[in-house]
Amino acid sequence: MVITRPDIGFLRTDDAFILRFLRARKFQHFEAFRLLAQYFEYRQQNLDMFKSFKATDPGIKQALKDGFPGGLANLDHYGRKILVLFAANWDQSRYTLVDILRAILLSLEAMIEDPELQVNGFVLIIDWSNFTFKQASKLTPSMLRLAIEGLQDSFPARFGGIHFVNQPWYIHALYTVIRPFLKEKTRKRIFLHGNNLNSLHQLIHPEILPSEFGGMLPPYDMGTWARTLLDHEYDDDSECNADSYNAPAKDIEKDLSPKSMKRSQSVVDPGVLKRMDKNEEENMQPLLSLD
Repeated sequence: MVITRPDIGFLRTDDAFILRFLRARKFQHFEAFRLLAQYFEYRQQNLDMFKSFKATDPGIKQALKDGFPGGLANLDHYGRKILVLFAANWDQSRYTLVDILRAILLSLEAMIEDPELQVNGFVLIIDWSNFTFKQASKLTPSMLRLAIEGLQDSFPARFGGIHFVNQPWYIHALYTVIRPFLKEKTRKRIFLHGNNLNSLHQLIHPEILPSEFGGMLPPYDMGTWARTLLDHEYDDDSECNADSYNAPAKDIEKDLSPKSMKRSQSVVDPGVLKRMDKNEEENMQPLLSLD
């Protein structure tokens, strides 16, 4: 199937890499190839986003240190990695929303190396406490669509649930804007809890949650995941000033118009499907939307 799309630069096609796309689409080979193609197309259509795509890039580094994203130490009862975002931590003077998206994608690239997470997937909790209307005004439809295409349509990860907590009214309004761009499966896995943490605890046990989410663990340390990626460079704050490194990302935000992803109608050798382990046929149990 790869050779039927010479228009796409498939920079990596080894077995281990392709396997994560098969797992992400439960070994439905047409869907897996479509995801693989969209993965590379997204990067080729948004080249500026992937320049200096490393943890030490100043914008990415600062976003990571502010907890974009964070990762809890314990997996949930389905074996899924729990990612957390505290939206109000965004420091608009130091990095952009594009930097946050880049930090999330870079983090997922690192985490998805784990075969267990390829199979079991992720859960995302976004805390909107103290997220201002001014900050929300930066969440433009084009920026939101860029994020959706990068995470929903172009990355080999399963998201078993996306939980909003403490969201203000204007986040509800934004959700209405992005809803048409979401797949039906994604919409069913978005939960709008508001201030009702009890409904969150019905899906994610409080024993593994930090106190910010009404859990039994201590408050979350925002630098936990950043220290993992940055290692000894975590405390190196000698990077250039904000103006020098925000300029390229701001240019990206001026013209965000992701192209529609091409769809392939090719065929694949059915023998590839025999590689599926029986354990990988068991998908995460479906969740019922609370909204």
